[in-house]
Amino acid sequence: MSKEKISIQDIADSLGLSRNTVSKALNGSEKTPEVTRNKVVEKAIELKYKHFAFMNTENLIIKKTGNIALLTCSMPTTSHFGSLLISGLEKKISAEGYNLSIHILREAEIDSLSFPNNFELKNIDGIVCIELFHKNYTKLVSSLGIPTIFIDSISDIIYPELNADIILMENEHSTYLVTKKLIDNGCTSLGFVGDYNHCKSFNERWVGFNRALLDSNLKLDLSCCIVDDDNCPYGDYDWIKSKLDNMNNLPSAFICANDFIAVSLIKSLKNKNIKIPEQILISGFDDSPESRIVDPHLTTVHIFNSEMGGIAAEMLLSRLKSPSKPFQITHVKTEPKFRDSTGKII
Repeated sequence: MSKEKISIQDIADSLGLSRNTVSKALNGSEKTPEVTRNKVVEKAIELKYKHFAFMNTENLIIKKTGNIALLTCSMPTTSHFGSLLISGLEKKISAEGYNLSIHILREAEIDSLSFPNNFELKNIDGIVCIELFHKNYTKLVSSLGIPTIFIDSISDIIYPELNADIILMENEHSTYLVTKKLIDNGCTSLGFVGDYNHCKSFNERWVGFNRALLDSNLKLDLSCCIVDDDNCPYGDYDWIKSKLDNMNNLPSAFICANDFIAVSLIKSLKNKNIKIPEQILISGFDDSPESRIVDPHLTTVHIFNSEMGGIAAEMLLSRLKSPSKPFQITHVKTEPKFRDSTGKII
């Protein structure tokens, strides 16, 4: 009995791919990721499919996959906007044949301006930085001459001095819109909660908050704000409560730098028997899962996390192909979400 011929479907089944994908890979389609084409060709040789039966993998020239290094001081949790963003980014770069390696920077490495032991410059094609808000380390990374993208950045970044791309969610306009809506609905005094120098995003939210006050002929009242250094325990309800206790008068509303701070603030206000939104209005930023669980549900700003990760990947991949093109500072649109914590908004 003659041996049954190998078909494209056999190759597809052995790799868990579609027949169409395998067919395109065997025909050298550039729309198929390099890493996928390599796998298909190797399998075709192994199974002795048609003319591939006369080839061997030892003589096959396979393009190596590239390496993208992610540098971070704090790996984003599942509640952090960066978690889904990294997922979207990794999906995009892996489809183009790149691996993503994660390197968490310790305080000692930040202080000494050194890299982690497993971070080898010669093996890295591109760098992604997230939750990296140290000025000197930012300068170090951008001086390496390796295509780099910062997802958010230090608050006092000077763009012309940075040899890298930056992507941020849109912060100023959405914060302005939320703040202005609350003012137009009767809020006459507002406070901001969060260190506006923590990062560029927080700083832009602070700018949007202040611009809304200015356009409404309201003065900034720092006695109604909690803008201590980010080293302070914003997640500590007792600390937040002590800051509230020191205020002579609470404002009509608090605009918080993110949802994490807003949730802490809500719990602290409840401990003071202050009702939300009856007595005070609260808004956050990020549209985290907690914003839809906390009682009352939190007014916030939605970030298109996964899509933003895809855009960041496209920016980095484009930089890898054209290293000399002008650097980009990109803002990705966000969307205010009005919920129960700000009451009825007209």
